[in-house]
Amino acid sequence: MSRAPLGEGAADAAAPRPAPGLWRNRDFNLLWTGQCLSDLGGAMVELALPLLVLQQTGSPARAGLVGTAGLVTTLVFRLPAGVLADRLDRRRLMIACDLLRLVGYALLGWAVTRGTASLPVVLAVVVTGAAATAVFSTAEHASVRNLVRPGQLTGAVARNEARTYGVALAGPPLGGLLFGLGRALPFLGNALSYVLSLLAVSLIRRPLQEARPEAAAPSADASAAQGLRFLLEHPFLRALLVIAAPLNMAFTGMIFAMTLALRRAGVSPFLVGLAGTVFALGGLLGALAAPALQRRLRLPALIRLLCWATAALMAVSTLLAGTVLAAVPLAAAVFLGPTANAALFAHQAAVTPDHLQGRVVSGVLLAAGSAAALAPALAGALLARFSPVAAMLVFPLLVTAAAVTATFGKGIRAMSAEPARRGCADGPHAL
Repeated sequence: MSRAPLGEGAADAAAPRPAPGLWRNRDFNLLWTGQCLSDLGGAMVELALPLLVLQQTGSPARAGLVGTAGLVTTLVFRLPAGVLADRLDRRRLMIACDLLRLVGYALLGWAVTRGTASLPVVLAVVVTGAAATAVFSTAEHASVRNLVRPGQLTGAVARNEARTYGVALAGPPLGGLLFGLGRALPFLGNALSYVLSLLAVSLIRRPLQEARPEAAAPSADASAAQGLRFLLEHPFLRALLVIAAPLNMAFTGMIFAMTLALRRAGVSPFLVGLAGTVFALGGLLGALAAPALQRRLRLPALIRLLCWATAALMAVSTLLAGTVLAAVPLAAAVFLGPTANAALFAHQAAVTPDHLQGRVVSGVLLAAGSAAALAPALAGALLARFSPVAAMLVFPLLVTAAAVTATFGKGIRAMSAEPARRGCADGPHAL
């Protein structure tokens, strides 16, 4: 029998084991799976709610009011959500949000079966659910860096991007199918999704925030101001705001304007819907490809490339406005979006101290969400006055402004050095 040289076994035992991959990270996968299910339920309801109101009232304006109420509530609660995510236990906060949404949509499903789901009842559930979702999503964003290793942050954000686009593909058709089988089914299905999300969050073992000092917390106003001050004073985070807001407005505005331009040109509703599916599929494929793209390019070069490429692709799409072919370059631009989002938000998580994560995330999401909310109104006003090509050209110009910031802004140029400094300043992750 052969013997290993003396000390070889000890050396092997002492050799560091490779870090487990993201797919073997139990706690992150619990959070991700729970949110896949709850996001799917939310996507079903986004289609079912206006259908319910339209069927009951016959008023498209009232059906639109429901969606507007949810959007406005989300924007209003973004900054308070950041304060709550940094002041309270994030696990308990997310569980409370799931309980609130569970009860609300279970009651709405019950009201639909009883024929008592009036517009005020629907609005109350929508507003309550949107407020809880704003708080939950902010706490979830702030928690991710405590569940994964620093080198896995980008992959984790990319996985979340894939979840978003996958749900956008599957949720509306499933919601329509369930609504056709029984009007209460999408709402009861959404309530069930929150039960599963609640269980997933409850089973996570690791803490979702670092230990916090016992010193008295500042007032809510002072706490919010502290987060905004950090956001505006940090060079990279300022650049993130300037990049994320026009990108979100451009993507939302381009998709909305293209839909209107296609209908104005007489394209069938089926083909218009197919274009929407192509956009979501492009985003899903882009999210799956994001880790590979990020491994091949340094972050500053990656962000600049994606911004300039998106501006060029959107410009090509405007030249094809009114034809189904316009969806092809726009889908290619959507393909690039998840990679940029994953790189930017992973870096944000790396450079922001844990006790400020919620407030910084909420500030970025508020800026991006507000810009996206304005995009349909801007697109509609432009299309009412100009030709589709001239109207849609505004959006690649917005992305060009973001690309200029990515190229010349010192916040993006300094990206490569900051994670290492954060690792020394904030301490190791709890893994």
